[in-house]
Amino acid sequence: MTGKELLVHCDSPEMIGQLKELYGSEGAAEAGLRYRGLIQGLMDESPGGFPRESFPETAGELRVFSVPGRTELGGNHTDHNQGRVLAASIQLDAAAVAAPRQDRQVFFRSSGHPDVKVDLTDLSIRQDETGNTEALIRGIAAEFHAQGTPVGGFTANGSNLVLTGSGLSSSAAVEVLFGKIFDSLYCGGKRSALALAKIGQKAENVYFGKPCGLMDQIACASGGAVAIDFADLGKPQILNINFDPEKAGFAFCVVATGGSHSDLTEDYAAIPAEMKALAAFLGKPVLREVDESAFKAGLKELRGERGPGDRAILRALHFFNENRRVKAMGEALESQDMDGFLSLVNESGDSSWQLLQNIYPPKHPAQQGLSLALALTKNFLCDSGACRVHGGGFAGTIQAYIPNERLEAYRDLMDGIFGPGSLTVLRIRPQGAMEI
Repeated sequence: MTGKELLVHCDSPEMIGQLKELYGSEGAAEAGLRYRGLIQGLMDESPGGFPRESFPETAGELRVFSVPGRTELGGNHTDHNQGRVLAASIQLDAAAVAAPRQDRQVFFRSSGHPDVKVDLTDLSIRQDETGNTEALIRGIAAEFHAQGTPVGGFTANGSNLVLTGSGLSSSAAVEVLFGKIFDSLYCGGKRSALALAKIGQKAENVYFGKPCGLMDQIACASGGAVAIDFADLGKPQILNINFDPEKAGFAFCVVATGGSHSDLTEDYAAIPAEMKALAAFLGKPVLREVDESAFKAGLKELRGERGPGDRAILRALHFFNENRRVKAMGEALESQDMDGFLSLVNESGDSSWQLLQNIYPPKHPAQQGLSLALALTKNFLCDSGACRVHGGGFAGTIQAYIPNERLEAYRDLMDGIFGPGSLTVLRIRPQGAMEI
């Protein structure tokens, strides 16, 4: 559609219905205004719009794309040792209005960020782009090319509502968004969610320069709640699960507790490193391949001078228990046993706190925002809901299931301690990466 046609389409029953499905009835109107702004930004010659020279060959054809962020429901720090994870896509998303170009230039604008320009005639790794959006675009285009499907350029105006630093996978949503744009504009939009996820992961690992697993990209690309088993990294098993917390009587929330992630890299890296060191001590590359009975039989040696030590043992105990727990969580949801599921959520949170030990940074014991939020939430709930750490831990967010009728009281409590707007209610979105 042309920009003018697309603006008219924003008011159509079809578009309004799609927006309600993606963002909920209460968020559809705001989403419509957001998309109108993105469309208008590509049409205007005002300072807020793209310069005409960056948007010449499209004949006015515009396409609309959306990729959700994701939340971890279960499986805290299990994926990096080929464990099981339960995750879900959410209503907060990365979206863009895009148009194909006849050359191999990419122009991308996202509110609050510098404009990005990438020349796809050069698909080599560039060290000066490490850690930048340019690296992701170039790396994704390179992977399409390597798979035998060369891609062209595009112009896009984007907006990312996925909260950064919250464990909701803002970066993975953006990676999958670029992959979906390339795939839809130049490859017929036929790639599966898993294929798009793998392309995004490779670009992040090789071009962006950040080692990461595949869980975030799979959950963003797939849509809905998904149980993922990474026993075979090449072919992870993905099972869709029907889950709607609100219909079950609970507000599904994350609470931002503050704290900086800037000096926590060493703490995050220690978790997979210690798990893998323990596995290596027992002759295996990852904990998923370790026989649990052999692990328990070798505790004395594991604690010895040459062993990985007590914290690694505790973290391994968390892995074995959490891996079983994720399977049980999926089964509880499948059978619509919400009480059983919430009990397992609490167990997962307690295990992360006591065994995994990723609730506060060891070098800053006075900074315990996550601990405080979890303790206050447990006191507030009195066994009528559940809470756990969300994401990598040490700082950031907790996750909570609050009875619908008590949501506003909980919001007042959390906002009073951690600041206005610290609580965000999530909605599980049934669609993953998509063209609207």
